[in-house]
Amino acid sequence: MLRIGYIGLGIMGKSIARNFLKAGFPVVVHNRSRGAVDELVAEGAQAATTPAEVAAQVDIIFTNLPDSPDVEKVALGPQGVIEGAHSGLIFVDNSTIKPATARLIAKKLAEVGVAALDAPVSGGDVGARNATLTIMVGGESSAVEKVMPVFEAMGKKITHIGEAGTGQVAKAANQIMVAAQMVAMGELLVFAQKAGADPRKVVEAIRAGAAQCWALDIKPPRLFAGNRKPGFKAYMQAKDLNIVVETAREYGIALPSLALDAQLYNAAIQMGLAEMDNSAIIGVLEQMANISLKEYPEE
Repeated sequence: MLRIGYIGLGIMGKSIARNFLKAGFPVVVHNRSRGAVDELVAEGAQAATTPAEVAAQVDIIFTNLPDSPDVEKVALGPQGVIEGAHSGLIFVDNSTIKPATARLIAKKLAEVGVAALDAPVSGGDVGARNATLTIMVGGESSAVEKVMPVFEAMGKKITHIGEAGTGQVAKAANQIMVAAQMVAMGELLVFAQKAGADPRKVVEAIRAGAAQCWALDIKPPRLFAGNRKPGFKAYMQAKDLNIVVETAREYGIALPSLALDAQLYNAAIQMGLAEMDNSAIIGVLEQMANISLKEYPEE
């Protein structure tokens, strides 16, 4: 049985590690704060004090961390994964980071005989809990094949995109669409209400037509109930969009709509919405329209 390590036990990471335990894999965990570690240890995981210690004990080590510098430090820094490297170890990053950083980590780990996969995920906290995540993978085919049984314990759609970094390119593309959906959803709800229509009825109508999308299927009921708790935090959405902006600049790509969405999310951070759900971008639009979305508490 493959031994699995997991570093970064946030909203999604803890659920993913728990699903590995449920699938029967031995799991070693590490996190900066101890609460999530203790929770998983009580469910059968083992604790480790450093990324190097995790790496030394496992066949596959996963990370799920906030941003590119965090992953680079955990993978390559002092007491990092690279210091626990051993023959056959595979490094898998579930974070959303710069494609360039993913390629750098893969190159450095390859020098010590460790295969690296960038495998960002989509599906939010619900997908993480239910093991229905979409997983976009960059890296060597042989490593993807070895990790596949573990991927299948955390997600339903696993796609090998190509070489190192391409998983992150796919995730960046995903975030372009997610942000566009969240902003468009916020705009249509504000528009409907201010123009005199019941936004609930509007959503009910347009979900049956060409506007149907994941955002309209999942988010409006929570917003109508006054629930803007994450989910996927607004500051993480802003971070992901800034990654897209920087990567687009590297390749000379013009993304005018994405640039505006990134500005709106950065404005949300300035407004104090950082810890709210990414659908809370509607708060920026509400302020601009000088209204508040009506709440319809669930019965």
